[in-house]
Amino acid sequence: MTLAIGVDIGGTKVAGGVVDEDGTVLAATRRATPSESPERTEQVIAEVVDELRSSYADVKAVGLGAAGWVSADRATVVFAPNLAWRDEPLRDRVSALVGLPVVVENDANAGAWAEHRFGAGRGHADVVLVTAGTGIGTGIVAGGALYRGGYGMAGEAGHMTVVRDGLPCGCGQRGCWEQYASGNALVRLARERAAAEPERAAVLLAQTGGDASAVAGLDVTAAAHDGDPVALECFAEVGRWLGDGLAMLAALLDPAVFVVGGGVAEAGELLLAPARAAYTARLTGGAHRPHAEVRVATLGNTAGLVGAADLARR
Repeated sequence: MTLAIGVDIGGTKVAGGVVDEDGTVLAATRRATPSESPERTEQVIAEVVDELRSSYADVKAVGLGAAGWVSADRATVVFAPNLAWRDEPLRDRVSALVGLPVVVENDANAGAWAEHRFGAGRGHADVVLVTAGTGIGTGIVAGGALYRGGYGMAGEAGHMTVVRDGLPCGCGQRGCWEQYASGNALVRLARERAAAEPERAAVLLAQTGGDASAVAGLDVTAAAHDGDPVALECFAEVGRWLGDGLAMLAALLDPAVFVVGGGVAEAGELLLAPARAAYTARLTGGAHRPHAEVRVATLGNTAGLVGAADLARR
């Protein structure tokens, strides 16, 4: 059986795992991301790979899932909003450090491939993964193949403009979808509304000792499960934005399945019920066409590294 190492590199953590041909993670490790230093980040990636290889010497390749725009040849991170990479030759630098073939892929693309091969999209040739976490990542599998576009940068749906001159985004534009339908959007909205309506947000504020500025995503989820009206309204609004975006993607891509992952999706139907309702209401020609099923991702935090490893093995 051919083994590969997958490494998922985000703004806060570098997570790696040894992955077999069935998508099973045989061993895993992680480090904090020194996001201000490209060279140090690459050294941490190499440390993760070396640690994993110490127990699995027969690893044949390494796949890197990077949170950024990746070139068509899967060699360079052109731009990473939450890391210091700018035209970074990541493939060659990491390969030189670890002495193995390396493939670089956008982290959402890697996650989409994993869900298509081993997770919630298994058995379907046309799958779109939407990860709602700090921002929104999107990966597209079309006709059983990962769709990367002409320059390798397809799938950045989180940066579709949904509100002209709207909220500023880390990408440099304004009004991007991820500013309204992500985990950060949920937290921002909850803090604003808890501060403005503390009486209605009593259950939510009890999570933080009355400090609206300290509200975190898990606090909003817990309060919503306990019936806090402000927390429920925040999930409903973020869910509607999510569903609106899914309808736009369906009009363009017509997938068989949408897989929704990321931290916000762990709230389950609190998010997905309003998202499905908005998707159904906004889908172009919705009364006359099949509707893609909206499913929760099944691979969780391992999807990026599992997909990156499988792509490297191929």
